[in-house]
Amino acid sequence: MPVTRPSTADPTGSTIPVGGLIQLLASVVLLSSAWPLAKIAIAAGTTPLWFAEGRAVLSTLVAYLVLAVTGRLRVPTRADMPALLAVGGLQLGSYFALAYEAVAWVPAGRTAILANTTTIWVVPLSLIFLHEQIPARRWVAAGLGLLGVAVLINPLAIDWSSGDVLIGHVFLLGASLSWSIAIIVTRAARPKQSMFALLPWCFMIGSVVLAPLVWWHAPHGSLGHDPAAWWALGYVGLIAGPAGTWCVMEATAKLPTLVSSVGFLTTPAVSLIMANLFLGEPFTPDLLAGSALIMVGVGAAAWPRRRPA
Repeated sequence: MPVTRPSTADPTGSTIPVGGLIQLLASVVLLSSAWPLAKIAIAAGTTPLWFAEGRAVLSTLVAYLVLAVTGRLRVPTRADMPALLAVGGLQLGSYFALAYEAVAWVPAGRTAILANTTTIWVVPLSLIFLHEQIPARRWVAAGLGLLGVAVLINPLAIDWSSGDVLIGHVFLLGASLSWSIAIIVTRAARPKQSMFALLPWCFMIGSVVLAPLVWWHAPHGSLGHDPAAWWALGYVGLIAGPAGTWCVMEATAKLPTLVSSVGFLTTPAVSLIMANLFLGEPFTPDLLAGSALIMVGVGAAAWPRRRPA
C-alpha cells in the first residue's frame, strides 16, 4: 500500500483530492452512527468509560487481524512515532476519555456536538504551526460551521451556574483540542508507513491510555448485560471504530486542515439525524437550521477555487 503523505495541493485550496473528500464523508457516516449506538449501550447499563475502552480494544484486535491476514503487519519505525503517538494518545485515548467522561454531566447529543468542534482550535493551530494560507471563503465556511454548532447547542438552554455542567463542557472542549492537535501533527509529520499500517498500534496506545482511567474512575463498572449493549459495542468496536478512524486519518493527511475540520463538524448533525431515525428523537427547527448552516459551511470549504483563465 502506498505511503500516505500530507497533501501537496496548493495551500490556498485550488485543488483538493477527491479521495480525501470521499474518506471524509465515509468517516462522518461511520462515526456519526457510533454516537446513537453509544447512547443505546449506556441506556442499557453500559458504563461510559467501559464502552470507550471496549470499543478501543475491539478495534485494536480487528485492525491487527486485518493487517496480519493481508501480510501488512509491521512494527512502527522512529519516523512513524509522531503521527502514531498523536493519533493513539490524543485522537483516540485522550479524546475518548474526555468525551465519554463528559457524558456524566452533559447530554449525549450535546456531547456529540461539542466533542467534534475541532475548528475552534484547528484554525489558530494551523496558522501558527503549519503556516497554511486560508482563503477568505474558508474563513466564511468556518464561521458558518461554528454558527451551526452554536444553533445546535443552544447556549441559552445551558445552566451556566452549575459547576458539573461547566466541568462537562470543559472536558468536551479538551476532547476537541486533543483531536485538533492530532490533526496538526498528522499533517506535519511524515510517517514511513501508511496510516492504515499504523492503525492497530494507534488503537493499542488508545487502549493503554484509557485503562488507568477506567480502573480509577469506574472500577466497578461493566459493559452491561442487555444484548442491545453488546450489539452496539460490537458494531462500533468492530466496524465503525476501525474503519471510521482510518478514514479520519487518511482525510486528515490528505486534506487542508480547515477543510477536514469543517467537514468533521457534520458528524454531530448527522448523529442527530440518525438519532431521529433510530431513537425517535424529534426534528426541531434548531436541528434543521444548525445542520443546514454546517452543510453550507462544508460546501464552501470544499468548493474548489476558480482557476485563472
